[in-house]
Amino acid sequence: MNNSAQTGEPANQASLPPGPPHNPILSQPPSSWSRATSDTKPNTKGKLKSILSQNQWIQTRIQNPFRKIRSKWRLPRKLRFTRDGKYFVLLTTGVGIAALNTGNNLLFLVLGMQLALIIVSGIMSEMSLRHLTVTRRLPPRAQAERSHIVEIEIHNKKKYAASYAVEVEDIRAEQPPDKRCFFLKIGPKSSQIAAYRRKPHRRGKDRHEGFRIATRYPFGLFEKSTRLHKIDELIVYPATDPTTIKATAPDHNQHSIQQHTRGNGSEIIGIRPMAEGDAINDIYWQKSTIPNQLVVKERARELKPNAHISLDDIRPSYVNHDVWNTDFEIRIREVASKTVAHIRKGSDVKLATTSGKTSHATIATGPDPILSFLALIEPIDTDPTGTVDPRGHIIHTGLPQSHPARETAVSGQSHTSIIWSEPEA
Repeated sequence: MNNSAQTGEPANQASLPPGPPHNPILSQPPSSWSRATSDTKPNTKGKLKSILSQNQWIQTRIQNPFRKIRSKWRLPRKLRFTRDGKYFVLLTTGVGIAALNTGNNLLFLVLGMQLALIIVSGIMSEMSLRHLTVTRRLPPRAQAERSHIVEIEIHNKKKYAASYAVEVEDIRAEQPPDKRCFFLKIGPKSSQIAAYRRKPHRRGKDRHEGFRIATRYPFGLFEKSTRLHKIDELIVYPATDPTTIKATAPDHNQHSIQQHTRGNGSEIIGIRPMAEGDAINDIYWQKSTIPNQLVVKERARELKPNAHISLDDIRPSYVNHDVWNTDFEIRIREVASKTVAHIRKGSDVKLATTSGKTSHATIATGPDPILSFLALIEPIDTDPTGTVDPRGHIIHTGLPQSHPARETAVSGQSHTSIIWSEPEA
């Protein structure tokens, strides 16, 4: 005989058959439950809730069948009465009541025709909505307070039947449904394209969640609709204003460096005999009069202005958040306007925030990297490691003392500085 059985100790857990997780309450015999109930009279509902909360296995066994039933019986279509449809249904109901009360065969004939129209309307509208796929084409970039075009393409996969009077509604997250495209006829195995114009009013991510496809074909009595899930995201750049950048020139020291340093600039600082590897375009033909001895031009190094812009994105805890957020959006708009103006002028732009984030845009990339960075930036609450100056402004301690973002944190405005440097190869 087993030793565990002789001593009354429980058997090894590995020998137990597979099943739900072990629970000391459920492991007791039912007789002990009744004795405990008769003696102590505990709260049955509270005990049942505690048992269910401790046994995840029982919860999943109870919840999963209901989830399967809900997903199985979920209607794939939604039906809505139009104004004419309500009148038609009321008229059909009246004719049916009159036919039952009078027993007139003519009224039964009219009732059958009206019911047949309702059935035919449901069948034909279902045929129009079946086997349709919708594709959305977003623009490569979008900007707040500027209109952009979104294309909607619908494809009919049916071999022989066409779809009529189909309306496609573009569904966006947390925004009212106000953009629709109407397609009169979509032939079998063919596609139709329509577009709508949209003007976003704020920066950030514009999330498109799906489509609502509806039709009132053929009689306009009911509107049958279905939903298609297709998620797309569009980054909306902040709005910009026309900004004039004043022309700047290098200081005296930088100008002297430009004159005495060789490079690939346009200014000529001297001539020298041609060596192996020199470009033919640099030959100075007017001085190359000696046979077999060519002279080339020596050019000065070209300095290029680079704009450094800083932005305060640290939100103090003691300020009004609504007022600070409004000013923050204004500063983002100013920084975006300065970035576009500097890029158009031929300067590279570097952006730094008071929280330590950076972004860089060149003439080759355009202002898109910084505009995309500004579109997604969010304010950061006060860093506990920051320090407070006598005027009550937060200065981030993670930045060096000479960083332009420190001045931004003190002034609360965007700061721009121009630094002349040699352009990158």
